[in-house]
Amino acid sequence: MAIPARLSLDRFARRAGLHPALVQRFLALGLIDASRDAEGRLWFSPAALSRVGRVQRLHADLALNYCAIGLVMDLLDRIDQLQSALRTRGERPSWT
Repeated sequence: MAIPARLSLDRFARRAGLHPALVQRFLALGLIDASRDAEGRLWFSPAALSRVGRVQRLHADLALNYCAIGLVMDLLDRIDQLQSALRTRGERPSWT
């Protein structure tokens, strides 16, 4: 089954296995992103499902609160950016 280009709040919550109120909390904390249409309805990218999965794993596996998860995810994103920049320049990180 193909995933649509965007998901409504209810559909996104169902696919993520979360209550819509928790999805809205993640959104308020900046853990996930969404856009709003002209009527004010929330729409989520299917890629946000993997981000929600990361939030859930960090919360369950490391027992981090949601504010700490935001910081960890920002650091992980920054590491990915730095590694991509090194690969683009043809360099290998010294820790690998």
